[in-house]
Amino acid sequence: MKKTVVIDVVGLSSNLIGKHTPFLEQYLKSKKLNTIAPMLPAVTTAVQSTYLTGKHPMEHGIVGNGWYDQQDAEIKFWKQSNKLVQGEKIWDRAKRENPDFSCSNMFWWYNMYSNADYSVTPRPNYLADGRKIPDCYSEPAELRDLLQDKLGQFPLFQFWGPGANVKSSKWIADASMLTDELYDPTLTLVYLPHLDYCLQKFGPDFKHISKELGEIDGILKDLVSFYESKNANIIILSEYGITPVSNPVHLNRILRKAGLLQIRLERGLELLDAGASKAFAVADHQVAHVYVNDPAVRTQVKELLENTPGIALVLDAEGKKTHGLDHERAGDFVVVAESQSWFTYYFWFDDAKAPDYARCVDIHKKPGYDPVEMFLSSKPRAAYKLLRKKAGFRYVMDVIPLDATLIKGSHGAADTPEAFHPVLITDELIHTGSIAATQVYEVIWKALTSNCE
Repeated sequence: MKKTVVIDVVGLSSNLIGKHTPFLEQYLKSKKLNTIAPMLPAVTTAVQSTYLTGKHPMEHGIVGNGWYDQQDAEIKFWKQSNKLVQGEKIWDRAKRENPDFSCSNMFWWYNMYSNADYSVTPRPNYLADGRKIPDCYSEPAELRDLLQDKLGQFPLFQFWGPGANVKSSKWIADASMLTDELYDPTLTLVYLPHLDYCLQKFGPDFKHISKELGEIDGILKDLVSFYESKNANIIILSEYGITPVSNPVHLNRILRKAGLLQIRLERGLELLDAGASKAFAVADHQVAHVYVNDPAVRTQVKELLENTPGIALVLDAEGKKTHGLDHERAGDFVVVAESQSWFTYYFWFDDAKAPDYARCVDIHKKPGYDPVEMFLSSKPRAAYKLLRKKAGFRYVMDVIPLDATLIKGSHGAADTPEAFHPVLITDELIHTGSIAATQVYEVIWKALTSNCE
């Protein structure tokens, strides 16, 4: 099989390629820019799973970055086990057809406990005293230590949160090249999240994102030069493009006002009790899964959603089938935001009663995705908390604002202008229009099986 690398540049769309990305602009003079029709939901874990299986979410089961676990009666986000992705992955097929094939998965999601030969993914250490220490998980286990010896500690706090910056993408790129030098895998999957941060914070506003575009362009230049020297087939792609938004929609507050949400009061703060609620929403960018525990309110919930400003689509059972989302993990209803809107997880009416995790970076406790985690409520407050940390005192990094209007870019919806479609940069023009996300699998497979020596 032919050595191949797939570089996932999160948030990259054709409208961003130009004077701020001089390497990419030059690179495209000898390559072809294809676009991928956004799938539903156009979010990281669902799209990556489709690229690696060639299947829709109704088949591979990844209906979003998180969903409601009916057995545990808990909302779970950003889980790591590859066992959650139902169906054969591209590396499984390749291994079956060629015993010499090997795969390196560098930070693509659902990274843990797969049959990929080499893998690295974020995995902080949670200590008994409440501290969170930056770290990563690898297979083989010694790869983590080798990479961190060479590159320094994985920059977890630059991978997500208010400190997110190019350091995490640079670390991943360098780790990918080091792993290649060590093991020479046939297929390498590289994840570069850098543009995700500035685009969600500011939208596609070049006044705010030109520096970040230049930074990711430089990393791409290094990666492409490296893999060209290895005579590898190179595919550059993205999962989604990010469109401007200005209207946060608080679905759980709407459901609560209708008497459908169950709230518990703990230490004067409110918590969403999903298992006891008649209905609740799991927000994920511009898509939300609405689960109905009480069948008697199903019609009420549907009518409420259909009459909520900011919602473009309400998918019932038939609608989920049409859009490839008919899976047991999906909500009873799946709602899609209008072009300028996105969904928050917020369920409280009074910020003074917001749960303690609301003002923290806490991707696992929050019952929905929270892009506001990229902002600071107060730099002096954050500095004070860091001083307490360095002095060895107990502290809570409650420095995240509760103002959803800060967010200026989002994704998840499928009905977006072609300029915002995810890209697929290859040696050939695959289609004059946008190809389906499910077709990316075959593009990767063709790269692996072409020009075999």
